[in-house]
Amino acid sequence: MAAVMGHTLVAFHAHPDDEALTTGGTLAKAAAEGHRVVLVTATDGAVGLASSQYAGTLADTRRAELHESARLLGVARVEMLGYADSGLGPVRPADPPGQVCFNRTAVLEVAERLAEHLREESAQVLLSYDRNGGYGHPDHVQVHRVGALAASLAGTPRLLEVSVDPRVARVMAPRGFHVERVPDATHAVDVRPWIEVKRAAIRAHRSQLTSGGWLPRNNDILTRLPRRVLEMAIGWERYVDPSWPAGTPVADDVFAGL
Repeated sequence: MAAVMGHTLVAFHAHPDDEALTTGGTLAKAAAEGHRVVLVTATDGAVGLASSQYAGTLADTRRAELHESARLLGVARVEMLGYADSGLGPVRPADPPGQVCFNRTAVLEVAERLAEHLREESAQVLLSYDRNGGYGHPDHVQVHRVGALAASLAGTPRLLEVSVDPRVARVMAPRGFHVERVPDATHAVDVRPWIEVKRAAIRAHRSQLTSGGWLPRNNDILTRLPRRVLEMAIGWERYVDPSWPAGTPVADDVFAGL
């Protein structure tokens, strides 16, 4: 059912496909309820894992995949900031010609760019990541830093940071990365009614379903699960509002109270 009064939600992510994996249900739900949904992606995802068939074209491929995912989720506007993917390996790649790896950018510089979009959209909600960056990817950690500052600069009423269970984060974290304890979720969104949209959006990132080897990629396995199992795995999306008063009941809607 359409919302009586629509709000604007801006989701800030590091790479193409992050929007579908971590917030896809929330975005689809907001759009279906009549809210304006805007997606800002920091990097081109050019060093993401993919088979050799995408060699030399991965950035362009992932841009097209991002737009298809956004279409499926009901996103009204997509902006790519154009930074280079910093990768997840033990050694950070060199900056490509004409680009800077996102984790090397000046936080204030990027925050000002993001804040400009927040002001332009009169956004009420910004989705970002917790201080672990979810699971420790350096670009995700940078999203946390940038998002927090941008929300402050723009005066955005609500900042919600994607919250990943620390036990899961420790398993996924790069070697040597310390996973910090984060506050319990303040918002838990039931996205099971939109699980098939979320599945389709993840699968729209086809380059991230292929490994080039005989082992299937995690995203491919995940999105082939029966619906009931998929709902158990990714049917809830959780966030932390750093300003949420202690003891306040967990909200089921990112716009609650606005």
